[in-house]
Amino acid sequence: MPADQPQWILDARRATGDRIRNRRLHQNMTQESLAHASGLDRSTIQRMEAGHEMKLSHLLLVAHALRTHVTDLLHG
Repeated sequence: MPADQPQWILDARRATGDRIRNRRLHQNMTQESLAHASGLDRSTIQRMEAGHEMKLSHLLLVAHALRTHVTDLLHG
């Protein structure tokens, strides 16, 4: 991916990360517990919540661990 991505992509990633964080906190989960439930590293959860690039497979695993549909994380 080019370093100079359009602002709307950066905004969408940040919003997705915010929705992941909000769902996690609503369920009283730590990043560590979400990492364990999803099978990912805590650092991956941290990067996702910060709005960094995320793999679709990681997003699907997180959605499953949060007992929500991936579209809820992508579109709120």
